[in-house]
Amino acid sequence: MELQAGEGRVIAAAGLGRVLVATAVVVERDAVARACGALPPGSDEEALGVVGRAHPFRPSGTTAHGGSGTTAHGGIDVIAAGVGPALAAASTASALTAAVLQGDPYGLVVSAGIGGGFQPEASVGSLVVADEIVAADLGAETDDGFVSVTELGFGTVRHHPPEDLVRLVGDAVGARSGAVLTVSTVTGTAERARALRERHPTALAEAMEGFGVAEAAAAHGVPVLEVRAISNPVGPRDRAAWRIPDALAALTEGFGKLLPVLESWNRHDQ
Repeated sequence: MELQAGEGRVIAAAGLGRVLVATAVVVERDAVARACGALPPGSDEEALGVVGRAHPFRPSGTTAHGGSGTTAHGGIDVIAAGVGPALAAASTASALTAAVLQGDPYGLVVSAGIGGGFQPEASVGSLVVADEIVAADLGAETDDGFVSVTELGFGTVRHHPPEDLVRLVGDAVGARSGAVLTVSTVTGTAERARALRERHPTALAEAMEGFGVAEAAAAHGVPVLEVRAISNPVGPRDRAAWRIPDALAALTEGFGKLLPVLESWNRHDQ
């Protein structure tokens, strides 16, 4: 285990091992890092000394490969993996593979960031945790409607985080649990929002990276979790209704409450 410098906080338990947190962009990465007590308000990428947007950043100030050296056992690494499921999958898989080659693999992958919320269940500024991570637009359009890749017989469109971990996280941060949809195109009309909810009635949120992160985690046999702070309603595109700073603040606050859960959860007890 590692003691967080300046905070006196143990970041991860030995039973879980290291945690990889995959965000999409730098501001999300920084929001998670602040929850670990590592960044002052207003920090930017240059202040972190991060080499490349997908290079793992250790909140204590070390990097997982290259840079200032290797991480110790235990701890949290945070990456800005990029936008969209393909880049998120590639960046996450690269970080997971590097950890295995170093002999210090990750015990959990968390997809974290902001996203759109289906109203009224997921209000702006709230947190949601995925009990299903769903590739909502991976499939084919037909005369009879949308058909998923699973229905076509070509693979899966769903990943399920550990049920007990989802419950513990929801209780710790006061988050609702439900499906979080991964889309390649952000919803911008009421019609598409209705269509998504008809196909996925338990959906609480949409984002663009969760399924890609989950695919990479599954390929390595590592459990996955997805946590989203809601920045805007899913529906007609209205930039005036977006509350990105509020969502980032909620992400920092929520991740701070989430840390003790990650410290105590042990996948090998499942």
